[in-house]
Amino acid sequence: MNINPHHEHEFEAAPGLPEALPAGERLLWQGSPDWKSLAVHVFHVRTLAVYFGVMMVLQTLYLLGEPQPRLLVPLATSLVLSLTALAVLAWLAWMTARTALYTLTNKRMVMRIGIVLTLTFNLPLRMVAAASVKPLKNGSGDIALKLAGDDHIAWLNLWPHAKPWALKNPEPCLRCIADAVRVGERLALAWREANPHVPVMLGDIIDTSADMDMNQGAYST
Repeated sequence: MNINPHHEHEFEAAPGLPEALPAGERLLWQGSPDWKSLAVHVFHVRTLAVYFGVMMVLQTLYLLGEPQPRLLVPLATSLVLSLTALAVLAWLAWMTARTALYTLTNKRMVMRIGIVLTLTFNLPLRMVAAASVKPLKNGSGDIALKLAGDDHIAWLNLWPHAKPWALKNPEPCLRCIADAVRVGERLALAWREANPHVPVMLGDIIDTSADMDMNQGAYST
């Protein structure tokens, strides 16, 4: 696994790839996060909007009985600050989605991420021990990749493209991608092709003919 930091996308040999694919490697899938799903499920814009709304209602009840100017000024200030905070988070979600590109080939997963500092993570499929899919209601979802061996990527280098709360052993995560279940199936097939002689662990049973264990389980965000 290697990390290639660079600043400009125009130096990429192809979108999302720091160099041209070598002979024998082929592109299977490429995609980016959906920024609206990122805003809701990663930056929690909806939750914060409800919180700000409740706080403004409480503030209004507290200020009842005050003269109108003394009532409107603090409420207007709270409204402007709340909308500004939500706008900043929505912008961050949009920029995160715009600058991220995930690429699956028959040999590796490539994650190009970063708003200010662009990092490219090459994750060979032979180093992926397991994957978990978290579908969302709108059809998008997350795919977290558990790395084998002692190789790890710092959580701060990955965020927000990391499995939530997996701080001790960070897991790279494809966040809020469209049709995550179908992409997970492609990943499983590619992993099996890249690891034809590796038995797949399914619980306590070793199954040499099964596809990669793609656990469809929710994890807290």
